[in-house]
Amino acid sequence: MISRETIDKIFETARIEEVIGDFVTLKKSGGNFKGLSPFSNEKTPSFMVSPAKQIFKDFSSGKGGNVVSFLMEHEHYTYPEALRFLAKKYNIEIEETGQSDEEKELRSERESLFLVNDFANRFFQESLWKTEEGKSIGLSYFHERRMTDEIIRTFQLGYCPESGTALTDAALKESYQLEFLEKTGLTKVDGPRKRDRFWGRVIFPILSHTGRVLGFGGRVLKKDAKTAKYLNSPESEIYHKSKTLYGLFQAKAHLSKEDECLLVEGYTDVISLYQAGVKNAVASSGTSLTTDQINLIKRYTQNITILYDGDSAGIKASLRGIDMILEEGLNVQVLLFPDGEDPDSYAHKVSSAELRDYIHEEKQDFLRFKASLLLKEAGDNPLEKSRAAREIVQSIALIPDALQRDAYVKECARVLEVDEKVLFSELAQIRKSKQKQERKRPASEEPTRMEVVQADQADLEAPSGTYKQEEALCWLLLNYGQKICSFEVEGEEVEESVAEHIITELVTDHLKFDNTAFQKILEEYTRIFDEEERVLSSEDLLRNEDNELLGTVVDLVSEKYELHNWQSRKIFLPEKDAFIPQYTRQSVLRFKEKKISLLITDVQQKFHKEESESRENQLQMLTRLTQLRIKINKELGRVV
Repeated sequence: MISRETIDKIFETARIEEVIGDFVTLKKSGGNFKGLSPFSNEKTPSFMVSPAKQIFKDFSSGKGGNVVSFLMEHEHYTYPEALRFLAKKYNIEIEETGQSDEEKELRSERESLFLVNDFANRFFQESLWKTEEGKSIGLSYFHERRMTDEIIRTFQLGYCPESGTALTDAALKESYQLEFLEKTGLTKVDGPRKRDRFWGRVIFPILSHTGRVLGFGGRVLKKDAKTAKYLNSPESEIYHKSKTLYGLFQAKAHLSKEDECLLVEGYTDVISLYQAGVKNAVASSGTSLTTDQINLIKRYTQNITILYDGDSAGIKASLRGIDMILEEGLNVQVLLFPDGEDPDSYAHKVSSAELRDYIHEEKQDFLRFKASLLLKEAGDNPLEKSRAAREIVQSIALIPDALQRDAYVKECARVLEVDEKVLFSELAQIRKSKQKQERKRPASEEPTRMEVVQADQADLEAPSGTYKQEEALCWLLLNYGQKICSFEVEGEEVEESVAEHIITELVTDHLKFDNTAFQKILEEYTRIFDEEERVLSSEDLLRNEDNELLGTVVDLVSEKYELHNWQSRKIFLPEKDAFIPQYTRQSVLRFKEKKISLLITDVQQKFHKEESESRENQLQMLTRLTQLRIKINKELGRVV
């Protein structure tokens, strides 16, 4: 776990305008920076970055946060991954807490494996671009595949010399340990003999979604029946084939932007599509699609389109993938290329526009794809048709969402010309059988993956009757909490901070906020004031890991519009600070008045339901509340 001191140092060192500037083109706008939203397609810039507050706010999508939450949102990092990215960018050493010696050793080994892979990646690229062998063999091969120099550099492609020990010799010379060269699979060790795994092959580095080198794929260039065409890094502490997707690092921003992932089979499929302008494709790298890979895609989009060859092997692979994707709750479509074509060859055969049109027009919903395929095989045989219907319903039964299942069954009935009731009955039997099997499964076999559960609309927090008043008080706490003002309370002058005045007034009357996020803000200010006898700053809350709280804080400290420098035209506006004492006092009173008004309404409703004995107590309470409301309104200058 990253220590609190390291986290604080990262936040203090990182400059949000520098970090976001690596992903978004920003232009100076007064004291802030402005750019086009990276989260939506807009023509007028509404994405604001505040260097002073170290926050961003995207007014087109509503997203906002600090430098860490931007990386989590834009790059889909976890909280620790975002912190490590920033630590690396600003050369901050990370201190870990609560780790055993064994955990520290394992972490150290993982870092060593990454370092060795990074060196190998640089070595392979230099061998491709800077050696005669690399240029004449490796670069020529890529050019023959019609890859441009730009695309070769984008995917960091390389070449491993034929000598057999070039990489190993270079790594050892640079003091990298043979132990880690062997563990990553870069070097094969047999007693005293050492040999490069990928000698004589062009190299495709396999990167994590954060850009770290996990492993490599190598393609042999000589025709040899005894040699496998493609060779991958073996499984290691950092590389698990079933948990990686080739091209994800290059495609991740496009997956979110297009809200669709094109799933292909091989390295060159991804590269050729990317070169043709279709940049939202990733590959399962020759392995059968896995649940881990699907969940990796789920971080960026809910929509997958399978792009496989039109041969029988491609069709079988598509059918296997469909059910797995459906079971994970994603939407799936299928596109098969003409016989003899694959995404790589077809991308070179047609123009970029024609390729995009073909994908858009020819992809089919899984149900129609599966129905046309199975019905074609069934012909006029009624038994085969019933089997086809059952197989399609089995796929529908995997969908977690009940409404989607219902819609697909109706569509299936229409396409197959079968009675809906029959299909619904079949669906119920399949679901019942599946539930029985799950109940029989031992506890140790229960799936351990985490699922994101969508809240029902009824569960979402609706604005309370005091929402506006609570929002105003939180705005004051965050923007002016530390400001010392003179307040007039019941005829007396009191010198105290804005935060102290608000906290004292609310705590004395045992008042709380109804909105969850606003109440968290109030509780944090109250806790720090009580425990540390100081006023919390908005910067403290802007480092919070709670995304709901962070989003609320950013909304309250963000300003969409700025006043121009009117002083240069001799137009002088009143200072905003001058209104703060009066506004604070009025905001406290408005909140109290609103709470009392809601209480009065509640008591009045109960009054008519209570027994006669209880009505007297209710009447007394109504009288006290009404008198209190009149007193507050009088202080507010209102006539009731």
